Amino acid sequence: MDLLKWNLFPLLALLASFLFLFYIQDSSKPSQSGCSLLPHSHYWIASKRIVTPQGIISGAVEVKGGNIISIVEDKDWNGKSKQVLDYGNAVVMPGLIDVHAHLDDPGRAEWEGFPSGTKAAAAGGITTLIDMPLNNFPSTVSAETLKLKIEAAEKSIYVDVGFWGGLVPENAFNATTLEALLDAGALGLKSFMCPSGINDFPMTDATHIKAGLSVLAKYRRPLLVHSEIQPAIENHLEIEDDGGDPRLYSTYLKTRPPSMEEAAIRELLTVTKDTSIGGLAEGAHLHVVHLSDVSSSLDLIKEAKRRGDSITVETCPHYLAFSAEEIPEGDTRFKCAPPIRDAANKEKLWNALMEGHIDMLSSDHSPSIPELKLLNDGNFLKAWGGISSIQFVLPVTWSYGQKFGITLEQLVSWWSERPAKFARLYSKGSITIGNHADIVVWEPEVEFDLNEDYRMFVKNPSISAYIGKRLSGNVLATFVRGNLVYKEGNHALAACGSKILAT
Repeated sequence: MDLLKWNLFPLLALLASFLFLFYIQDSSKPSQSGCSLLPHSHYWIASKRIVTPQGIISGAVEVKGGNIISIVEDKDWNGKSKQVLDYGNAVVMPGLIDVHAHLDDPGRAEWEGFPSGTKAAAAGGITTLIDMPLNNFPSTVSAETLKLKIEAAEKSIYVDVGFWGGLVPENAFNATTLEALLDAGALGLKSFMCPSGINDFPMTDATHIKAGLSVLAKYRRPLLVHSEIQPAIENHLEIEDDGGDPRLYSTYLKTRPPSMEEAAIRELLTVTKDTSIGGLAEGAHLHVVHLSDVSSSLDLIKEAKRRGDSITVETCPHYLAFSAEEIPEGDTRFKCAPPIRDAANKEKLWNALMEGHIDMLSSDHSPSIPELKLLNDGNFLKAWGGISSIQFVLPVTWSYGQKFGITLEQLVSWWSERPAKFARLYSKGSITIGNHADIVVWEPEVEFDLNEDYRMFVKNPSISAYIGKRLSGNVLATFVRGNLVYKEGNHALAACGSKILAT
């Protein structure tokens, strides 16, 4: 019997070695839940360039249970932890927060959809986005339609997603409906001052907006406004009748002059005065989305800020990257509203952003099916408007900003810190102890050609206006609440992003 025991010892030792080897190999696989490409939830991210509110440091960020629990500089860290992701000279900074995206779910998932849209967002370093209330069907204008969107997002989002509700004539004067929508979790409201192109999301005027602000004041949440007042439809017909070639971008540009933005903002300012301290709508906030005109329109916003109105403004990378003069004939991928304006305006937009007059950036990712872009016909007047961009806003902003000397700290301010404050996402937007571990790791100096061979995760990559561009800024990894959801072309097996609902 003793001899049998001794003969078993080599076999047991061999079995133990095999099990240990299996354990070590298996630890490199994704977690059992599939939410992360890492097998552990407690680890360190090390880099020579970590962007923090106190400046850029060389050191490490400790992540545990989805949160940042410590930040150390090299001199205070021995680097002996077993679980270290050392990214060398790559930049580690807070994940981008995109407060303006259209993912079209439910109802028009063939345009984009939560799975593809959030995969593309993660591949671009976006860790949180807030979905707009239109282009999905039905539009999100009630507690019931918000519930449909929340259900569509269930187990379908790779990053954290919040939701704006819609302010339309149907609900603007019905405080009960608006309050129910906000109670259901909408982070704020969005309205259009011109036709949206979506039948169940009609335009509003100053009276609707004033009523909406009065309700939002109680919740201390924002109203986002598409600020254009469209001239009579006859103006568009006259351009075609007068021989305006619909394949020329200049023909479309004439249909949406800067005066449309100026007129809308001027009307808005008749009600934003109520948002100042002591005003009838104190606590509400108005946000002008995708500003394109940087002349009179921006001057009006600056004036409102000086008098104490609670107002902010965003612009988008496509207005900072492109100019009207360079848009090819018939290339309707560049059509959006408000339109991309001339090169002089683009320069002024950059200057306004650098000087702090424009508060933040957003993608306004607004895709569709290729057929609606009329790519073969090239008719700018009839094609669907919207720029598909969500995967590339980080490298686009960085690449086109080099001429203006942008810094990593400015990038974080425009894309993370200020959007987090605006949307009241107080656990996001900075690499700070206690915050969610929402982090992007990227290489600003690495260039790539965005061509047909480049892997894009949006549903309809052919409609992106950025195809054919050479960009700087390669995203290596994206972490959402500590989960490694994207790494060099691969996503986590499961979509475990969180739905963000206001409370």
